[in-house]
Amino acid sequence: MSVQMVLLPVFVLVGLTFFLLLWMAGARRGALVGGETKIRDIALGQPNWPQRATQIGNCYRNQFELPTLFYVLIALALPLRHADLVIVLLSWVFVVTRFAHAGIFVTSNDLNRRSLAWFAGVLVLFAMWLYFALKMLLLI
Repeated sequence: MSVQMVLLPVFVLVGLTFFLLLWMAGARRGALVGGETKIRDIALGQPNWPQRATQIGNCYRNQFELPTLFYVLIALALPLRHADLVIVLLSWVFVVTRFAHAGIFVTSNDLNRRSLAWFAGVLVLFAMWLYFALKMLLLI
């Protein structure tokens, strides 16, 4: 697989993270400018943002939890030359689950649907790690 093919899903997921970062910053700025939140109420990191800003912020923060294992896997698989078609296809499936999870998180925030999207991502990522580990250990 070409480096571009392997990294494209990574770049798309990073794009989602930056999008959420900018959206969160805008929501927080709007809360401050609109007077919903006072600087003294959040200056020490207190969780006193309005619900919408908190919802977007939590979704953004979540991009540094499960996806970290994805980034590590790609960072290992690429230089070790174990980033094959299976890894690339599973990467895209993982990215789709992350977009679904984020979409649910910032819209309805339906915990049942959000949990299903999250768990689907967990299963895909687990399969990726298992596949990678077997390839490395069995020297396939």
